[in-house]
Amino acid sequence: MEADEVLAGLDPEQREVAEAIRGPVCVLAGAGTGKTRAITHRIAYAVHTGVVSPQRVLAVTFTTRAAGELRGRLRQLGAPGVQARTFHAAAYKQLHYFWPKVIGGDLPRLVESKLGLVAEAARLCRLSFGRTELRDAGAEVEWAKVTQTRPGDYAAAAAKAGRTPPAEAADMARVYDAYEQLRRDRNLIDFEGMLELTAAIFTEHQEVANQFRDQYRHFVVDEYQDVNPLQKLLLDTWLGERKDLCVVGDPNQTIYSFTGASPSYLLGFTVEHPDAKVIKLVRDYRSTPQVVRLANGVLAQARGDTRAHRLELVAQRSDGPTPVFSEHDDEVAEAEAVAKRIRELLDEGVPAREIAVLFRINAQSEPYEQAFADHGVPYVVKGAERFFERAEVRQAVVLLRGAARSESGEPLVRAVRDFLAAPGLTDRPPDGGG
Repeated sequence: MEADEVLAGLDPEQREVAEAIRGPVCVLAGAGTGKTRAITHRIAYAVHTGVVSPQRVLAVTFTTRAAGELRGRLRQLGAPGVQARTFHAAAYKQLHYFWPKVIGGDLPRLVESKLGLVAEAARLCRLSFGRTELRDAGAEVEWAKVTQTRPGDYAAAAAKAGRTPPAEAADMARVYDAYEQLRRDRNLIDFEGMLELTAAIFTEHQEVANQFRDQYRHFVVDEYQDVNPLQKLLLDTWLGERKDLCVVGDPNQTIYSFTGASPSYLLGFTVEHPDAKVIKLVRDYRSTPQVVRLANGVLAQARGDTRAHRLELVAQRSDGPTPVFSEHDDEVAEAEAVAKRIRELLDEGVPAREIAVLFRINAQSEPYEQAFADHGVPYVVKGAERFFERAEVRQAVVLLRGAARSESGEPLVRAVRDFLAAPGLTDRPPDGGG
């Protein structure tokens, strides 16, 4: 493929991105505006014009799937050999390579889930956590490590950030401290420690930094609005004094703030890099004008720096139906109304495969599943177990059946409480965010 062919078919803004092959570059890309297309063509154009060889490019994404998609598109554009990885995958590869050379011995074993260590740490602190509290405690440890907060500073930092830990902040700090001690004693690293160790090796061993920077000359970071302080630290150690950095993101699409991510790095990119070129992608190829108009109206309510950097999207598709809103008293009533409407659509001949219900978190599926069952609506839950197929729910149903057969004479509510208390279930909602 020739360089000019790489630019063919791009819209004017995407082409501007592709031709901005020297950094620093900041691409503000709205939803559905073809950002992946723009950055892959930018990398391919840089390769085909001889600015950089593919082996000297490191593209960082947030998911393994996105990294695979980048590599696949670059192969099609005649630029194989580009390294497209997540932050963690890149750091793990670098640690494996450099650790024996500068530290010696085996790399500490990676802990892929914190929950076991967190549970042990909680027991050492004489705290009793259920499954939900354990998940929330693990999330707190992750947040603290991502934001470079040490156990002794956790309580103050959590209060300042408005965190809701699953226990008193002082107790959560003790659990965090015990977790770190257990991890060190057993020569383990977690995902946050992996990034931290990689950055430390680059900082403390100049020969390592020099070798890496000689290998990689061109950097691209996707979803830059979701970078957290630890990832930013690692990125800075990768770059050194280099300026060939292209970041892509949208401050209105930050979704990982609860884990410590911040759009401030994207919003402040031109402050950190005053000579940066800023390009906005605003042509939305994904949604109808009615949906884009609605999105623009929602984004118009943003405040502060996010409002100043908001993108006014321009729809490229033909017209579609106008979104309709309805309000309900609670989740159950909402699910009931949705199920009734879907039943009507099915009865009118609309194929079930053309109907979708989106919800924020997996836990919200239960009232919809129940309402669909009540109205004879067939359904498939994507990306999660069906609520009634989850192990804890199946166990609870078995216990409830046992309670229904019980002839103890106990009031039903008390009997149910007693039966469900055995596996650790409770009628009290969790205090944390889980």
